[in-house]
Amino acid sequence: MTKEIKKIGVFTSGGDAPGMNAAVRAVVRTAKYYDIGVAAIYQGYKGMVEGNIQPLSTRSVANIIQRGGTVLKTARSEEFRNRDGRMQAYENLKDQKIDACIVIGGDGSYTGANIFTSEYDIPFIGLPGTIDNDIYGTDLTIGFDTAVNTAMEAIDKIRDTGSSHDRLFFIEVMGRHAGYIALHTGIGAGASTIFIPETVTPIEKLIEKLNRSSKSNKLFNMVVVAEGNENGDAMTIAKKVKEHYGYEARVTILGHLQRGGSPTSVDRVLATRLGYSAVKCLVEGDRNIALGIINDKLEKTSFADAISKKKNINKDLLDMANILSL
Repeated sequence: MTKEIKKIGVFTSGGDAPGMNAAVRAVVRTAKYYDIGVAAIYQGYKGMVEGNIQPLSTRSVANIIQRGGTVLKTARSEEFRNRDGRMQAYENLKDQKIDACIVIGGDGSYTGANIFTSEYDIPFIGLPGTIDNDIYGTDLTIGFDTAVNTAMEAIDKIRDTGSSHDRLFFIEVMGRHAGYIALHTGIGAGASTIFIPETVTPIEKLIEKLNRSSKSNKLFNMVVVAEGNENGDAMTIAKKVKEHYGYEARVTILGHLQRGGSPTSVDRVLATRLGYSAVKCLVEGDRNIALGIINDKLEKTSFADAISKKKNINKDLLDMANILSL
């Protein structure tokens, strides 16, 4: 028989992402509807190990749906990687009478949940909170849409000065292992070339496009670079282009700018829908799964699959980006 859930612990883990607060708000308010208590576990797994746990009420989550970052904070925890640390975390959860946890984070957060639930009898539900959009089992992750919009707004401003001075710009966006931000930003901003980790784009291909642009008197060329692509970061590629082909370029690294800011309506709705669904799944007896939205429908994925299976870049988008950049 499935144990009744009377109190839920909620926490954010890994890198912060716009929309995490909206998810927390949805968890608290949905739990209130089902007469379930909610406790905030501050600073993720670190707070779980250290016992940094406080009750949350509906008033606690008022006026946070529009805020970026995470009001619950996040931190790395070396202690949680060890069995003794996880045992301490379990004892703290039991002391607080927490029957289940909802974790909002990426694959590292899911890995922690998968290990913990294999050792102890407290079920977890995972919500995909990362700007990278690289979690298997969901079309979009919480924070991705905001990150792309933030990057595009910055590039639109760079385009103004780039067009005025007839310049080549390299824009570096986040994406050590995943090129979703670069691909979507590049398409939305009209990039000449997009470098992402999932595909190999020879620098010679970029040079061919620049040469064609030069012959057609194109005033401005902009290249979007995911930081983890095979050719190196934006500074490295720009240096190679200048040294070997003579093209002078300017480089802008957007960095953590992409993590901040008020979440878009897409991220607010996604986060709210997932937070609501997480509580409902626990009430209905679901255990130890990650939630996502695919084709506008709620999908449930085991933590093991969410961690181990790869989410592939949309090849049609890649082909389209190449064609439109001609």
